[in-house]
Amino acid sequence: MPKKKQEYEAVTPDTFLRGLWRENPVFVMLLGMCPVLAVTNSAINAISMGLATSFVLLMSTGLISLVRNLIPKQVRIVTYIVIIASFVTIVDYIIQAISLDLYNALGAFIQLIVANCVILGRAESYASKQKPVASMVNSLGTGAGFTLALFSLGSVREILGAGALFGINIMPAGFEPWVVMLLPAGGFFVLGAWLLLFAFVRMRKEQQDSLDNSLDKEQFQGEALAHGK
Repeated sequence: MPKKKQEYEAVTPDTFLRGLWRENPVFVMLLGMCPVLAVTNSAINAISMGLATSFVLLMSTGLISLVRNLIPKQVRIVTYIVIIASFVTIVDYIIQAISLDLYNALGAFIQLIVANCVILGRAESYASKQKPVASMVNSLGTGAGFTLALFSLGSVREILGAGALFGINIMPAGFEPWVVMLLPAGGFFVLGAWLLLFAFVRMRKEQQDSLDNSLDKEQFQGEALAHGK
């Protein structure tokens, strides 16, 4: 029986944009929750973790896609983890060289990027089936969506918990910081609020699209009846 030819996705704006909105790894898929809740007590920590994860995601999926036909199916997951761990090691040394304070703030969660479901999921479900360019564009969008989600949490938690953003005070002098926002519990509160907002906006958009489609259908039927007469 002849082997079915692999179908590859064409690179379009949607290849990048779906990771930002429709398939956002945090607000839609609820992946990578450990760093989302643990390191988003400040905006700089959130962006740093997002960029580090995005770098590992981009490079690892690009390499996995490039050698996808050389990896035996039986050991593919192990191979993916080895590739991901290699780039995590590079990121670990880079952050340590740039800022020890940032390195200590992110702690073990830098090394735990290896086990991030966002990266392994993209490797298994997309990079192993698509060409390198499409894989890297898709990973870039997913990484941007992940970074955006972390920044959304980190900025709110820092503003409410410390009255500052990127370490710069922006709240009035009489503002009393909500210390709970800097604690793990604050991460759950802010994540829940963002999930509600994200789901509400998506629901309204879907309702609007459904209404527009119904109006277009009614208009088409009206024009068809008019022509029929």
